[in-house]
Amino acid sequence: MVLNVLGKNRLMGKSGSKLDSAILKDLQTNTHFSSKEISQWHRGFMKDCPDGSLHQHEFLSIYQQFFPFGDATKFATFVFKVFDDNQDGLIEFTEFIKALSVTSRGTVEDKLEWAFKLYDLDKDGYITEEEMTDVVDAIYKMVGTMVTYPEDESTPEKMVSKIFKKMDKNLTHKLSKEEFKDGCKLDPSIIKALCLYDGLV
Repeated sequence: MVLNVLGKNRLMGKSGSKLDSAILKDLQTNTHFSSKEISQWHRGFMKDCPDGSLHQHEFLSIYQQFFPFGDATKFATFVFKVFDDNQDGLIEFTEFIKALSVTSRGTVEDKLEWAFKLYDLDKDGYITEEEMTDVVDAIYKMVGTMVTYPEDESTPEKMVSKIFKKMDKNLTHKLSKEEFKDGCKLDPSIIKALCLYDGLV
């Protein structure tokens, strides 16, 4: 996964202030990392982000390095908003490590929960065709010429239409969290189509 590699490349430094013991204990409970791993990540994070926060322009810049043949700006902006749990325009260490825990070591259920947040752009509890098209368009722009799609997935609109035919059982043109998760679990090709597990987040 990009963010797993991203973290190891950029955020595994050896210096920085020590993590508060109460925060460390909370992160041990709420992530899939050991206290040693959390401390290592924190040292690296503070080395690269001395003010304790990862700014959006830095996040976008890192993402773009992994997709030199496309434009990662739009997709990375969507991912940033999911990482930025309190929506203050910054990613603090606790937000970073919790999201990284889900995307790198979470269960299928955890990852689908996270993915739903990514696609539910207006946070109203549903993914509309328009929202999914917006995110899929961002993925297509990001991968650029690196991926060739079959004819029935050659545009974001075609891809989303294909997915909704499989997942939108009650024909409301929007997916509840349950519909989204159930559809992904029942049809692995949807997970692949939405690029959930093959390196983008």
